[in-house]
Amino acid sequence: MSIESLISDLAFLLLLGAVVTVLFKWLRQPVVLGYIVAGFLAGPNFTYLPSVSTAENIEFWAQLGIVVLLFSLGLEFSFKKLVRSGSAAVVTALIIVAGMMLAGFVVGHLMGFNFINCLFLGGMLSMSSTTIIIKAFTDMGLRQQKFASLVLAVLIVEDMFAVLMMVILSSIALNNSVEGTELLMSVAKLAFFLIIWFLVGVYVLPSALNRCRRFLNSETLLVVSMGLCLGMAVFSVYCGFSLALGAFVMGSVLAGTSYAESIEHVTAPVKDLFGAVFFISVGMMVQPAILAEYWVPIVVLSAVVIVGMIVFGSFGMIVTGQGLRTAIRSGFSLTQIGEFAFIIATLGMSLGVLESHIYPIVVAVSVITTFTTPYFIKLSSPVADWVEGHLPQRVALAIERYQSEGQRERAEGHPWMALLRRHLWRSVIYSVVLIAVSIVMLNFVGPWLHRVFRTWGDMLQVAVTLMAMAPFLLALIVPVKQPKEAVNVSTNIPRIVMMVFRIIIAAGFVAHSVGVVYSPLAGIGTSLVIVLTIIGFFYRRLSKHIKRIEDRFFNNLNERELRRSGKHNVVVSDLHTAYMTVGNACRFAGERLEQSDLRKAYGVNVISIQRQNITIPIPDGRQRIYPGDVLGVIGTDAQLAQLLPQVEAEADADTRGQSAEVELRSIMLSFNSPLVGQTPASASLRTRYKVLLVAVSRDGEFIDTAPDLTFTPGDIVWFAGTNSDIAKLK
Repeated sequence: MSIESLISDLAFLLLLGAVVTVLFKWLRQPVVLGYIVAGFLAGPNFTYLPSVSTAENIEFWAQLGIVVLLFSLGLEFSFKKLVRSGSAAVVTALIIVAGMMLAGFVVGHLMGFNFINCLFLGGMLSMSSTTIIIKAFTDMGLRQQKFASLVLAVLIVEDMFAVLMMVILSSIALNNSVEGTELLMSVAKLAFFLIIWFLVGVYVLPSALNRCRRFLNSETLLVVSMGLCLGMAVFSVYCGFSLALGAFVMGSVLAGTSYAESIEHVTAPVKDLFGAVFFISVGMMVQPAILAEYWVPIVVLSAVVIVGMIVFGSFGMIVTGQGLRTAIRSGFSLTQIGEFAFIIATLGMSLGVLESHIYPIVVAVSVITTFTTPYFIKLSSPVADWVEGHLPQRVALAIERYQSEGQRERAEGHPWMALLRRHLWRSVIYSVVLIAVSIVMLNFVGPWLHRVFRTWGDMLQVAVTLMAMAPFLLALIVPVKQPKEAVNVSTNIPRIVMMVFRIIIAAGFVAHSVGVVYSPLAGIGTSLVIVLTIIGFFYRRLSKHIKRIEDRFFNNLNERELRRSGKHNVVVSDLHTAYMTVGNACRFAGERLEQSDLRKAYGVNVISIQRQNITIPIPDGRQRIYPGDVLGVIGTDAQLAQLLPQVEAEADADTRGQSAEVELRSIMLSFNSPLVGQTPASASLRTRYKVLLVAVSRDGEFIDTAPDLTFTPGDIVWFAGTNSDIAKLK
């Protein structure tokens, strides 16, 4: 790879992308569409402009863009949000994937494709593009809306399904059948590594970052965060997964730390730069000759993707108890295919089972659906309004009743479900940790001990393995603290059954660790002795150690929330330090501290203001409070709980995502104007019309816009505001 060609290709793409995207901004079109057009203009199929010298250069930058984009997604969508979405995301993703695979298979069969090509086509059409939707939501200011968070949860589950789908398709292509063992191993491997990455990351990273807090300026934080992102991406490939999955996992781990906003801020330029190159690279794959030759299949498949995603996406959301409007907006947001379609197509080509002309067809469908995605997202709200207005009342009531029943069931739950989930999660998590310990000991520590100590190698391997496992074996054995919902349940039989089940799992790990070195019989005997010894003699001592480990893990997991609320930041007595981000609807945003009167109204003291990378310690009363500032506040639990919603207040969901531009317009006052005879103060221009008085021209001259100025007929008044507000005023 030539350094000169690498830099020259990147420079050409960025300059062309800058010109085209500025044009699209001027035309008020989504920026992602400008990137795709720029890619087509820079590609080899547009001969009127120079093309890039080496396609591999662009592939390199594009892959880096995908990694950074997925890392950014993880920063804003943590595993906690995914778990909180729960079955809704999983069920919706299953409905979409199953429905689109069936639709793709049927359409492929009607087009004359063979069986294996129909399967691959269904797989390519079943995965929406995470990167494209993220970019569209970001450009349109929709990332914080409810339907957007649900869509992102579905996309993450789809990406995980894609790994399993590739295993299934590979097995069918090579063996004409699905190997059940191979599929189960792939599922177990994916779950195992996700849990291990998450546990280790949450336990280690927040504590390590906090220890280095005083050294982490913006430059160092950028280097650290990008190093962690790329390091986890490489480790993910080493474990047999994709770069993108590793980057996403690292972002989701860092999302729970108090540095999440700062990391997002310092990495935003990197994400914007390489994300732009990725979308430009998509546009470069457009081939007019293929579009002309296969325009009928391209149009049909594009329609199948758009209609199918809307239908299955909306239906999946309704099935999981979401409202009709949320379901429709979610379905309209999923109307495209993207990077996983290319990955599955490449897999089929490498296995020699995919016909050569299907790949460019899928690329064309991806480009078309990518181009239309922002328009369908914009169209989703008016379509939802129309459907709500024309839907038969009986159907609307049935959907509303189904939604309310689902919400009530989720809120109430069954007493034993909370207990069962707690037992299940504890068993799964500690079992995964014990499997990881066993793998490390068998593959790394054990061989090293045999090389160093030879005769004592077997005994030392067993001893070291059991010592490393002991704390986690105890954590698996000790009783689970009962949730409040299950405390008053009459019978203890299910608790005892689950307890015995976890003891059997712990004994199984001990038996395996000893049995692989000596014999199964020795393993069983040793497991009984060790489990009884742990329960009888080391229960209290190790249980305190396990409690400290779990407390540290959950504190790190909830660090961002704890920092906001001030819990665990005890100063004196019942006073705590909390860090709150000022929202755009905070009622005292823009005021000085002395005007906000926080001490008198809430009884708290502001000890610091963090504004991007600048920290103002012990601010005086003249300092102003702006949206986005992080206020360090000292107060009691009750005071902080009362203040927090006031500080972090956000605009309504209907207005927060709007991207209207403020313009300067003039209006000539007629004799019938309601402003005639009023002053700027009495007219209440800001509150009634949401506009700002800028200037007044009378008899060809600009006059002073004093509060006591009286408007007269013929005045030309200049206002600043959005087009819609000025139009209403006019």
